[in-house]
Amino acid sequence: MKLDEDKIDDAVLALLHLTLHDGNRAWKSFDWGAMNRLHEKGLIGDPIGKAKSVLLTEAGLRESERLLLKLFSKGS
Repeated sequence: MKLDEDKIDDAVLALLHLTLHDGNRAWKSFDWGAMNRLHEKGLIGDPIGKAKSVLLTEAGLRESERLLLKLFSKGS
C-alpha cells in the first residue's frame, strides 16, 4: 500500500502541538522519517540528537496549531 507522506507529516506536526512545553519544544517520539521530512520542510529543528524533544520553528508552531484544529477539532 502506498501512503501519502505529506498527510502523515501533517498529522505528526499536529500531534507535536499536543506535546508542546517550554514554549516551542515538543516530544519527538514519532516516526523518524516523518521527523526528518518536517525538519527538511523547515517546521522543526534537527531531530537528531540525544534530546527527547525538538524545537518547532515559528512557522512550525503556526502550522502545527492550524493542522491540529483542521484535523482533530469537532467543529465550531
